[in-house]
Amino acid sequence: MTRMLFHCTHGRDDPERAIVPLIAANVATASGQEAVVLLTIEGAWLCKRGYADSVEAEGFPRLAELLASFVEAGGAIWGCSACTTPRGITEADLVEGAQIVGAATIVAAVAEGGVPVALG
Repeated sequence: MTRMLFHCTHGRDDPERAIVPLIAANVATASGQEAVVLLTIEGAWLCKRGYADSVEAEGFPRLAELLASFVEAGGAIWGCSACTTPRGITEADLVEGAQIVGAATIVAAVAEGGVPVALG
């Protein structure tokens, strides 16, 4: 099984670009792939409980529902520590299935054969 890393750099600033990586990540888990959504920059807000509830784009599934189904299917959510820290997001704030990780964890995942997927 291949680990796929879906990078998301957006939140409320660009809902479509926040939603599309979650759609792809859900497809990956549904097809039996190990999937991680990596949240950086404004996307880091998505790992904060309640934030995704207000991220919507016409014609797309609701982001909060995508996050929930992704985690339910076994996907992992990584909030980049360099991005969560300045935003005041702590482990206590996280949605189910999320954790805050440092750059070393991300680099190790790619070095171990993780396939980075850039969307948007």
